[in-house]
Amino acid sequence: MMYDGFYAVCSNLEGDTSEIIAINKKRWKIEECFRIMKTEFKARPVFLSRDDRIRAHFLTCYLALLIYRLLEKRLNKEFTCCEIIAALKSMRFIKIEGEGYIPAYSKSAVIDALHEKFDFRTDYQIVSNRQIKKIIKKTKT
Repeated sequence: MMYDGFYAVCSNLEGDTSEIIAINKKRWKIEECFRIMKTEFKARPVFLSRDDRIRAHFLTCYLALLIYRLLEKRLNKEFTCCEIIAALKSMRFIKIEGEGYIPAYSKSAVIDALHEKFDFRTDYQIVSNRQIKKIIKKTKT
């Protein structure tokens, strides 16, 4: 009974015990990544049978996770995964031929932070084709 609430970890890793414990403490980050891919990115279930398509699917999920983690870091971890993904999904535009794009989303703290951190604005009345090209050009550098 004196060990209730404790658990033991068995490992085949060799080395300093404190290093192994430090590695084990970071395991939650890996588990969180899988949770994000399964829930937020809907990476599962996968109804694919060809190996190349399965690999492509999980490569796409991994790249999405990488981009999300970069966004999260750039936003100083101020927002949750759900908030960031919901904000990105909400950013829709209506294309007006020859004019540009009208934002069809509501502003939020996440969107304002994205605008500030990445130095672009898309929440004006009309975002001209020229402004969109400038934003795209910034992403290529």
